[in-house]
Amino acid sequence: MLTRKTFIYNNMMAAGTLFAGKSLLTELVADEKSYQLTILHTNDVHSRIDPFPMDGSSNQGLGGVAARAEIIEKIRREEEHVLLLDAGDIFQGTPYFNFYKGEPEIKAMSSMGYEATTIGNHDFDGGLENLAMQLTNHAKFPMLVSNYDLTGTPMEYKHEPYKIFKKGKIKIGVFGLGIEMTGLVSENLSAGTKYLDPVTKGNEIAYKLRTEKNCDLIICLSHLGYQYTDNKVSDKRLANETENIDLIIGGHTHTFLNAPVVFKNKKGNDVIVNQVGWAGINLGRLDFNFSKYPTKKLSKSSSITVTKKTEE
Repeated sequence: MLTRKTFIYNNMMAAGTLFAGKSLLTELVADEKSYQLTILHTNDVHSRIDPFPMDGSSNQGLGGVAARAEIIEKIRREEEHVLLLDAGDIFQGTPYFNFYKGEPEIKAMSSMGYEATTIGNHDFDGGLENLAMQLTNHAKFPMLVSNYDLTGTPMEYKHEPYKIFKKGKIKIGVFGLGIEMTGLVSENLSAGTKYLDPVTKGNEIAYKLRTEKNCDLIICLSHLGYQYTDNKVSDKRLANETENIDLIIGGHTHTFLNAPVVFKNKKGNDVIVNQVGWAGINLGRLDFNFSKYPTKKLSKSSSITVTKKTEE
């Protein structure tokens, strides 16, 4: 069967339209690449700077920022447009946080080239002043959260509700949503923070990104949790009750999804939800193809095990 590229190539050859240097076909192929996007993501890394010790446990040798950085760099060499994101709970879980209060975690993420994160409940564990200080001193990426009113707190000017990224010809809007803090975060650690309904804010921000900012892909970095047995707001409920979110990268429940799950939103459109466990054991990968029309397709997905022995 004659492919589109072969058809174009054969006709150009016949017409003598190839010229010295870069050919029209090369330009067309390069143009197609500008409509491809690879999203890499983590969640709930919980201060796991080193891999798990070789102690016979099921996680021995897994995780660690060095192995993750190698995988990320390999993918960046192979793919032209890569977006690296995190869904919160950067802090708490190893002595690194107990001693250094988040400095090595933020420095590691900056070194790996993370482009955005959201706030998890454990990111409050050193208090808002500490979080603001770590971000100010060490972060080369924004912390995105749209449903916490942080007015009058140390984090007031240290976060953003959303950010827009341009990768090739693709415009991506990314925003963050945090979980209801009652029972999870001590009042003294989150003093002054007002929690706003995530479904309402999710609809509001996603609508703005779609209609006012003309984004091709809208991503929510969610620390709400994958799903619950009660009516608590989760990624599943967020997907069902909103209208313009295309992808939810989740956290909080430490859910290991073998593959992304697709839900229907209020309009009957697909919303992709993914989460890759905890402790940096896995790195999520989602590859999207876009046409020159307002369409997008998830062409490939994988959950890459983070280990020095990882081979692709």
